[in-house]
Amino acid sequence: MRQKIVTFGEIMLRMTRPEKLRIIQGSTWDGYFGGSEANVAVSLAMLGDDVEYVTRLPDNKLGQACLNELRKYNVGTRFVTRGGIRLGTYYYENAAAMRGSSVVYDRADSSMTTVAKGTINWADAFADASVFHWSGISCALSQSAADVTEEAVCEAERQGLAISFDINYRKNLWKYGKSAHDILLPLAKKCDIMFGTEGEWQLLTGITPPKFTATSPAFTFDIQSHKEFFSKAKDMFPKCRKMILALRNTLSANHHILSGVLWSDGNIYPARIYDIDNVIDPMGAGDAFIAAYIHALLKFGDDSPKDINFALTASAIKNSIPGDFNLTTEEEITEVYENAGKSIG
Repeated sequence: MRQKIVTFGEIMLRMTRPEKLRIIQGSTWDGYFGGSEANVAVSLAMLGDDVEYVTRLPDNKLGQACLNELRKYNVGTRFVTRGGIRLGTYYYENAAAMRGSSVVYDRADSSMTTVAKGTINWADAFADASVFHWSGISCALSQSAADVTEEAVCEAERQGLAISFDINYRKNLWKYGKSAHDILLPLAKKCDIMFGTEGEWQLLTGITPPKFTATSPAFTFDIQSHKEFFSKAKDMFPKCRKMILALRNTLSANHHILSGVLWSDGNIYPARIYDIDNVIDPMGAGDAFIAAYIHALLKFGDDSPKDINFALTASAIKNSIPGDFNLTTEEEITEVYENAGKSIG
């Protein structure tokens, strides 16, 4: 059986002030490469999967540095194309105490924003793959990036790949006159696995998911309310077999409560709850979640309780790792997973 996983999206350079300084403070920056689909690719490679990352990079030293970083983690780059004038960047301000995090994007006219249909040979990219993962961020960049994403999703469907979709709504990116709902909804209907937060599921479906108000692991899920929500979502996405609701309650800048709910073929599987009282860097935690879920589904089979809890554990661990990438192995996740009652922090 084919096991290769293909991901597609934009990798960027993230700039963060050290020591939780504000963007307007200081004179130095910490730099990390990252981006939702690249984060998924690195997570999968760290877990031992055969993964190919597809993107478009400028033909300059920054583009080469991106390739070097991906290859360092054994991510395949055979279908990365070169072109465009610049690498997208963003500036991230860490949360602290009552001050929330902040992001300033600088990705206009980036190589991925200006990618065009026909640039990527999707038939070849998918030839020996079993899963294709994409996210709504690619469609937010520009009409041409949305067109290439549609091209990829349609070819993946034609070849019979399982299609994984992270809704990944970023309000500040949708600037070219189209709504996220209108662009994403028809593509979502082609997908087999869907992942999103409460707000993202509400944006896509128009239905409000049950609220996650946990302040400790003693929280009890309303299973019936989740059944009702996912039943309505399933009516909208009849092809979809796995739907994941990622849950986070932020008690303070460094104290988060994490969980998730999996709908699988008509059944509800709530994950355990992690009380993380020393959040180092939450960026990429959702990407770690969906990557680990894809890995678990391929590695452990359709064991829903194990799959969702393995995925959530990976996401929880990511909060302890600086940068966008979840540099965690299957063995490390399993060790924490098997000691489930303990906090991470």
